[in-house]
Amino acid sequence: MAALWPALASASGPTPSGPTPSPAAASSPTTVEVIKVEGAIDRPLLRYVESRLAAAEQEHAVVVLQLNTSGTLGQDGVALGNQLVGLRVPVLTWTGSAPAMASGAGLLLMYAASLATVSPGSQTGPLNPVDLTHPDAVPPGLGVTIQGWLAARHRTGVDTTAAATAGIDGQQANEAKIAALGSVVSVPDLLNKADGMTVWTAAGPVTLHTHVATSQADAQNGTVNIRFGNLGLIARVLHGVSSPSMIYFLLVVGLACLAFEITQPGFGFAGFAGIGMLALAVYGLTVVPVNWLGLLLIVGGVGLMVLDVRIRNLGVLTGIGLLAFAAGSWLAWRGLAEPMQISPWLVGGAIVASLLYYGFGLTVALQSRDRIVTAQRGLIGLVGEARGKLAPDGPVYVKGAVWRGRTEGESIAQGAKVRVRGVDGLVLKVEAEPAGGEDVGT
Repeated sequence: MAALWPALASASGPTPSGPTPSPAAASSPTTVEVIKVEGAIDRPLLRYVESRLAAAEQEHAVVVLQLNTSGTLGQDGVALGNQLVGLRVPVLTWTGSAPAMASGAGLLLMYAASLATVSPGSQTGPLNPVDLTHPDAVPPGLGVTIQGWLAARHRTGVDTTAAATAGIDGQQANEAKIAALGSVVSVPDLLNKADGMTVWTAAGPVTLHTHVATSQADAQNGTVNIRFGNLGLIARVLHGVSSPSMIYFLLVVGLACLAFEITQPGFGFAGFAGIGMLALAVYGLTVVPVNWLGLLLIVGGVGLMVLDVRIRNLGVLTGIGLLAFAAGSWLAWRGLAEPMQISPWLVGGAIVASLLYYGFGLTVALQSRDRIVTAQRGLIGLVGEARGKLAPDGPVYVKGAVWRGRTEGESIAQGAKVRVRGVDGLVLKVEAEPAGGEDVGT
């Protein structure tokens, strides 16, 4: 609440008149900082928004928050609203484009703004839950805080009950005076409609000069300089994985990649991809709270199915593992708000895919590899022919079939005789056969 007092003090004193710009100032373009608030407000997104707000205030820019959010993820939405009210520059919000929504902390940002607008087809509210990770928690004194914000902004007649318990459309938001200017279809439309309006900041009233150039003359006189910022690449990735659905997807696919490597000789691309996915999932788990029993059931269920694959069986362990996996999928993020719940279709698809992948795909592949390895071991000691240069790998022809061969010594020329000395996974280990060797493999 500390950031709220400068604005309240300004609102309670004599109303200052708006500054009258000089001709030189009037020709200077107004800088407009457009900050997109899309998705749940998690740690990376909140840091980005806070840094851009601070930069905009330092540069005396008009701020436009483009909203499409259902609330915060473990972050303080009230504190962010207080930061908006404490800024000494105008803060405009636009909920768009359709089907954008501003609920939870998103609605708080509309209340804290100097001017709030919505696009047709958008949704405003409901107010609760503010924090999607604690759907039943209501910040103490929230109603009083909102009324203080509205008073600081000199926004009168706002019906805060209209969107308190249910989402309302754009027309209803304007009728309740939560939003203004009617249907606003884009950021330029907002700037044009707001041009000439007087809005309140922590420093007092400010008259907006936000007309967007539509002619060469407008451009020469100077109108607005619009800057659209975006999250950096790393922040976008971290923001993207901070949702239960994405964490679940990364866990399921990452574990499947590691399971594939466990059942195969060596460690390749699938293994590294699986490690990368699991690392991102672990980061997501530090942002989104999880039921640890549910997470344990997911990992343990996959472990039981992999164990059944290793013993070349499709039996009790696969059944128990699949049931544990299904129970964990249902339980892991059960306590979050509805917008963060995992789709039943995603869970159902993951269960069916796991049965097919672990119960049949990997088991059949492993059994086929065993048959090939057994056949290869029967080739040890036989003589064949290099069907290409071995340096060190290449094709070899032994006992009526072409195999992948590898020499551990000098390279072997095409057409030379080779003798099989061992098997390394699916590769025959061969050495050059001296001239006159018995041709028993071909």
